Amino acid sequence: MSDPVTLGVLFLILAFVLTSAESARSGWRTFYQYVPPTLLCYFLPSLLNTFGWVDGNTTGLYPVVSRVLLPASLILFTISVDLRAFRRLGSRSMLMFAASAVSIMLGGPLAVWVMAQLAPGLVGGAGPDAVWRGLATLAGTWIGGGANQTALKEVFQPSNALFSAIVAVDVFVSNLWLGVLIYGAGRSEAIDRWLRADAGAVEEVRQRVEQEVESVRRIPSTSDLMAILAVGFGGTALAHALSDRIAPYIGTNYPALSRFSLDAPFFWIVGLATAIGIGLSFTRVRRLEGAGASRVASVFLYLMIATIGLKMDILAIADHPGLILVGLVWMLFHVILMVSFSRLIRAPYFFVAVGSQACIGGPATAPIVAAAFHPVLAPVGVLMAILGYAVGTYMGYLCGVLMQLVSP
Repeated sequence: MSDPVTLGVLFLILAFVLTSAESARSGWRTFYQYVPPTLLCYFLPSLLNTFGWVDGNTTGLYPVVSRVLLPASLILFTISVDLRAFRRLGSRSMLMFAASAVSIMLGGPLAVWVMAQLAPGLVGGAGPDAVWRGLATLAGTWIGGGANQTALKEVFQPSNALFSAIVAVDVFVSNLWLGVLIYGAGRSEAIDRWLRADAGAVEEVRQRVEQEVESVRRIPSTSDLMAILAVGFGGTALAHALSDRIAPYIGTNYPALSRFSLDAPFFWIVGLATAIGIGLSFTRVRRLEGAGASRVASVFLYLMIATIGLKMDILAIADHPGLILVGLVWMLFHVILMVSFSRLIRAPYFFVAVGSQACIGGPATAPIVAAAFHPVLAPVGVLMAILGYAVGTYMGYLCGVLMQLVSP
């Protein structure tokens, strides 16, 4: 299936899901009480890849969507951001991010040790084929992002075959967890009660931003829509232009900063897009929210969710069952620590989900999870995800060393 055909099919899927989710028919209302629409927007496209109708690894849609529509959506989401409101989220958001990074760093060695007791062959190997070398690169991307993974690949030098298998583990396990988080977003109130959490700060921010939006909402004109697109894509063009200069300059003149992934173009694209949006929130541009800037951003974000779904193969476990089992044990430890710490500090599920995805998914998916709670909360996801880039290489390196020590 060609990219233009795939794009059309994705829009048909998104239109079907979102239209049926707003249907007044009792059957659809009952169905969506149990299945969040966002989850379907993610799961249904994955069937295209699973059954071979689309090759999620070669489609050109994801690079375009992630590097053009994602930064544009971040700009449009943040032009109406109220920084004073977001400060009310308090320290628990940062604590949950820290718990997420630490649990991944410690979960890797624990998973290797457990599997070494049960099935040493799964985590053994020698030289470049030593499994711990490949898993160390997985720690980099699960704490930070692709740039961190690339850095650790150069440090630990896994074989190409092993690295390819690890990429499959990453895609399967991380996207499986993404689906779980999105599903939980539709039941956040019940989960918060179970966590004994106070979601008041999150709800206050959501209501405050939503009320401000409603107070200026109007029917958009053609010029309004053109202005919204100009701001989103113009800001994205500026972010790309600056990142194309900043990243190579840092890589050439300050190579030591690569440890913080500051030579990664995507880091600067996302960071600059967010900064541009926040900067515009102090100007009259914020009035575009009344014409539907965040709704346009939501369309971009839903398309991002669908293209991520294209990369998911629900049958991939058959290709690498052993390594995927290691990844699932690793993820289980992460989940147990996150839930336990959340109950300890009474942090709401929003912080659990966004803190987890800020590490494991990074800027590409953290705003998606945040927006699953409400579109106005998307900036929280990207701001938390940027932190992962700064610590991903260091914590991933330490995780790799620990996995080496416990490997058979």
